[in-house]
Amino acid sequence: MKKYIVLFVLFALPILAYLFFASGVNNFANLPTITPQVNELTSFVSLDGEPLRFKDKITILMFYGDNINKMEGNAFNLNEKIYGKNHNFNDFQFVAIAKEGQQQAALDLLEEISTTTDTRKWNFGFASAEAIQELFSSLETNLSLDEDLANTHAFIIDKEVSLRGRKGENDPSKIENYGYNTSSVGELNNVMDDDVKVILAEYRLALKKYNK
Repeated sequence: MKKYIVLFVLFALPILAYLFFASGVNNFANLPTITPQVNELTSFVSLDGEPLRFKDKITILMFYGDNINKMEGNAFNLNEKIYGKNHNFNDFQFVAIAKEGQQQAALDLLEEISTTTDTRKWNFGFASAEAIQELFSSLETNLSLDEDLANTHAFIIDKEVSLRGRKGENDPSKIENYGYNTSSVGELNNVMDDDVKVILAEYRLALKKYNK
């Protein structure tokens, strides 16, 4: 009897494990679209004064508003858990939205981050309070910006300028309000990291099919 149990463990369990994980990949082959079309970044300019855009980019979008210093911890969490692993993907970018006048605070934050990371794909977009609120509202979540026009959640915007994430009332891993809480290292590690991998894999697969 023991012999058969050992044989089962050696041969059957690896097969069952493979089938389990394979089914998981199939279930998450595409990251659901939450909001089909959000506003473009036409009202925002970068630190270099150049225009920014979502189109044809996979963007991690953050709102740091009128007090970038307050969001420093959130920025470091995202940088370590998400940016560092994915910034070599050609069309990947970070965009942190801030109010006009926060340029020096943005430069200071980038200088700190650059001690451990290549920050070329870390972008800041600056505009008026009205433009920031309008962009945030276009995400169509039930989150809100605080008094500093900031929010601790990050959002995934795809190349077609749509908000992506998890949804479904019966999904136990549903992200509240379709954003990822950057104050929670556990949520970044266990949920957002997986979802970013899924959407990057989605575009890699599409590129392979196109090249063929």
